[in-house]
Amino acid sequence: MAAIFFGLSAMAQNAVKEVPHGWHLKDRQTSGYYGISLDKAYDFVKGRKSKTVLVAIIDSGIDTTHEDLKSVLWTNPKEIPGNGIDDDGNGYIDDIHGWNFIGGRDGRNVKEDSYEAARVYHLYKSRFAKVDPSTLSGDDLDLYNTWKRAEKDVVTDVDVNEVTQIRFIYPRLKKGDSIISKEMNKEEYSGKDLQSYNTTNPDASATKAIILSICSANNNNFDITNKMLLDELEGQLRKAEAVDSAPPNYRGDIVGDNENDINDKFYGNNDIMASTSMHGTHVAGIIGAARNNGKGIDGIADNVRIMMIRAVPDGDEHDKDIALAIRYAVDNGAQVVNMSFGKSFSPEKTWVDDAVKYAESKNVLLVHAAGNEAKDLDSTYNFPNPIYKNNKQRASNWITIGASGDPRNGGIVASFSNYGKEEVDVFAPGVNIYSSLPGGNVYGNQSGTSMASPVTVGVAAFIMEYYPTLTAQQVKTVLEKSAIPVSGKVTNPESGEEVKLSELSKTGGLVNAYSAAQMASQLTGNQVVTPSKSKVKVKKTRKS
Repeated sequence: MAAIFFGLSAMAQNAVKEVPHGWHLKDRQTSGYYGISLDKAYDFVKGRKSKTVLVAIIDSGIDTTHEDLKSVLWTNPKEIPGNGIDDDGNGYIDDIHGWNFIGGRDGRNVKEDSYEAARVYHLYKSRFAKVDPSTLSGDDLDLYNTWKRAEKDVVTDVDVNEVTQIRFIYPRLKKGDSIISKEMNKEEYSGKDLQSYNTTNPDASATKAIILSICSANNNNFDITNKMLLDELEGQLRKAEAVDSAPPNYRGDIVGDNENDINDKFYGNNDIMASTSMHGTHVAGIIGAARNNGKGIDGIADNVRIMMIRAVPDGDEHDKDIALAIRYAVDNGAQVVNMSFGKSFSPEKTWVDDAVKYAESKNVLLVHAAGNEAKDLDSTYNFPNPIYKNNKQRASNWITIGASGDPRNGGIVASFSNYGKEEVDVFAPGVNIYSSLPGGNVYGNQSGTSMASPVTVGVAAFIMEYYPTLTAQQVKTVLEKSAIPVSGKVTNPESGEEVKLSELSKTGGLVNAYSAAQMASQLTGNQVVTPSKSKVKVKKTRKS
């Protein structure tokens, strides 16, 4: 899952100036911000009728009570709420707004989970630990190589100093956190809350200082909460514990399915809110929060319904859940699917590949976040991906998104974003994106390719609304071909070198709703308009 907080090492990053809420929607020429020109896009389609588009979000959950989201939730028209009957016969009882593949029939839900590297390493340790690889061939050798890569990830690459630091800091943070929560009378609080919070307790003061320093280091994002930080640290500790012993069966103990059987698919529950809906709620708001209602924010697409499919825990998602989530989205009419998650291992990739092929056959666009490790995806393992394992062919309905920013909030390319001249298609805003958060009427900033992906999905849905005859492949083409090129140099997130954006992605451009609408209009023959040829000029700023 793409993290919001980028680890303790982020404390060494340079702090940057804040940008206004909704900067990602603005137009570069009229505002100076490197957004998607959304107002110009709506002006361009004025007078055209829109068609409702169903967007599926595979994520951690959604706050179904949120003031800006409840009116745009998909409601299954064939299901009678709360009657305990599978009215539509699809195998999922009372799936009113979507489905939860990481829940139990008893109402419990998976919150935290292990990492795929640890699961792979311990699953095959007894089989391969003493094997001579020269005696292996074919699938056995492939599996052995995967296991060795997992061994390196779990055992060799563990940063002992960082783990020691986390083990030292975690109990102290917890102690201070309990005091702050009591004094504030809030279980969850943000960096903004801490800015006006005063205490005489030394443990609470220390926790306040640590959280505020992390907020400053993460692009001055003071919407980072105590829960986000503690969840991140707990995840790192779970990783460290996997060195010596197999991780607990977090998912299996609750879900109760046969995880080794892709045909055992009718499991889970209908609780798409659960207790981990922070990430999914934020993603949903970016795409389709109710527009022009005088509340909170405006989503990108103005005529969408949002289907939430809960399949992503705090930890690595399971291939079976992702494969079935994609199939559920397709079978229930989704036209575009947002996938803001990822991992380095995929032991059942063929299951996911088959689901991607199914979506491809049904004209469904899949949009995937590139990830937040500042790595080159051309040479880094990253799953899911559009390259089919069995024949190495590439899915035609898949687009991978890197995160962009603004010179005032860290640069055109986000410092954390994965990239790839071949494997990342296009960049979209993903730094300090203001959107909905759980709590009914709560909003805040989050950063990540997890935010860039729904920005792109929002634009894709907008194009599908106003140009409904376009296929998924044509919408993908529109998004890529209409991307605004960047003149000048940007910073490679991994090396720090100044390079052209075309060295970091296929298109060398930024997603833009206005130019996408122009190109969609050309393709459908409704209007003859020349797509924008203007380039985004990079303003040189002095490095601090």
